[in-house]
Amino acid sequence: MTAMGPTRTTPDLSFLLDHTSHVLRTRMAAALAEIGLTARMHCVLVHALPEERTQIQLAEIGDMDKTTMVVTVDALEQAGLAVRRPSSTDRRARIIAVTEEGARVAERSQEIVDRVHAEALASLPDDEREVLVRALESLAADHLATPAQNPRPVRRARQ
Repeated sequence: MTAMGPTRTTPDLSFLLDHTSHVLRTRMAAALAEIGLTARMHCVLVHALPEERTQIQLAEIGDMDKTTMVVTVDALEQAGLAVRRPSSTDRRARIIAVTEEGARVAERSQEIVDRVHAEALASLPDDEREVLVRALESLAADHLATPAQNPRPVRRARQ
């Protein structure tokens, strides 16, 4: 007797999003590695540049846990790209300040990130690029904006 699985009635959106996201992350990691950065390091640099932000704020923006954030900032400090310093508005808080070299590297890393994204979109026909981006933005802002509460938290894919 052959077991018959259920018939799929819709595309496997989870697979499509997970797979393409994974491949895009691997390409991003390889491209940023060429200048000695990780995606997390890039994220911290570009979000620490425009305004004073604490390590906690940057961790929230980058969806990093405390330990990962500490390791990331340690690596940025070792590379001379950022420093921890007291906040100008809250003497108890420490902010991550980007050095001049860090600002130059952030500019370069943003060019790399933009290039990787552009290459992915360029693989689509012109008329489908804008539609895909608009559809993903719509999902991210509405139906898929907030994770569901779950007694067994779903682990996010490693970045």
